Amino acid sequence: MVSSMKDQATFTRAGKYVTQATGYKAFIPAPLAPDPPIAWDEELQDLLSRADITLGRLDGIGAVLPNPDLFVAMYVRKEAVLSSQIEGTRATLLDILDYEITGVLVKDVDEIVNYIRAMNKGLERLTTLPLSLRLIREIHEELLKGVRGEHRAAGEFRTTQNWIGPPGSTINNAAYIPPPPHEMLAALGDLEKYIHKEDKLPALVRNALIHAQFETIHPFLDGNGRVGRLLIAFILVHDNILKKPLLYLSYYFKRNLQEYYNRLNNIRNKGDWEGWIKFFLKGVYEVSEQATETAQRIIALQERNRARLADIPNGLKLIDHLFWNPLVTIHEIQRVTGISPATAGRLVKQIMELGILDEITGYARNRKFLYKDYFAILKEGVEDS
Repeated sequence: MVSSMKDQATFTRAGKYVTQATGYKAFIPAPLAPDPPIAWDEELQDLLSRADITLGRLDGIGAVLPNPDLFVAMYVRKEAVLSSQIEGTRATLLDILDYEITGVLVKDVDEIVNYIRAMNKGLERLTTLPLSLRLIREIHEELLKGVRGEHRAAGEFRTTQNWIGPPGSTINNAAYIPPPPHEMLAALGDLEKYIHKEDKLPALVRNALIHAQFETIHPFLDGNGRVGRLLIAFILVHDNILKKPLLYLSYYFKRNLQEYYNRLNNIRNKGDWEGWIKFFLKGVYEVSEQATETAQRIIALQERNRARLADIPNGLKLIDHLFWNPLVTIHEIQRVTGISPATAGRLVKQIMELGILDEITGYARNRKFLYKDYFAILKEGVEDS
């Protein structure tokens, strides 16, 4: 006897769970935008208003920063560390800074370096290529190049079924099973159309919908979470919401990780788009406010210490470099300033006496020096040593 559609599928507002031939239920998402449309209650309206205002302030401060690219570069590094830590990497922000001056890779640093490259490549490609499935595949390939997961179809959408669950879980006890490959491709096509479709929903709400839909489709065998988080920044730039990519939500997602997963599951299981959008907008508000305050603190620190070093030969050259990378060696100081090793040693001693630099190795040779006050601002919210 053939089962009825009611037996085969469990419907929600966001899509349906469909029983597959081998007995498991995979989720097939409905195309965006949600139907029935988003219900705009007072809380949702207020969250959108606050998110818009704080994001506008962040965009404004980006326009007056002395060197906005410097600020972007540091935020990209921090985002790379946080987003990768969500996936279980243990490398720290200090590890990344150390790699940049020594070229020494410690465990997991290669994955974070790839994330930074993927972010920068995506932002560069957006100047000539629309936000598309092609771009998403390119970013995925960059993300997995030469690291764990590289052999899991890097740069290609999956052709087999995947699932989400704790380590050791099987498809039979998975927490969530995305659409099978043929349904996945159709869902991706619908998502790409929605990205370029004009509708009346606010840009931030559309961004929330796109991120959740991408994670629901889960089109890769590995790296879906990282690509999905990169998409948030790409969409903000693509939609001209931010002139510079200054907003990254990995800090908020990491701090509220269980709620993040629960909100996504509530979309699939209950069709609760409103709960997810509220969670997303709250993150935009909190992170925008924090990023604006961080930018103001960095500007104040930069002005204060430039004034203190103005009369020290090569002091300004060095302090400006320290805002690119707050970790230096004597050799790096020589490279930046063009001075001799002995002069570089004297310069470091002067700046250490002012309390700006700390020696962090305890070694007599191959010493490393950290711009401690700047690094303290950067590492807030990052698991670091």
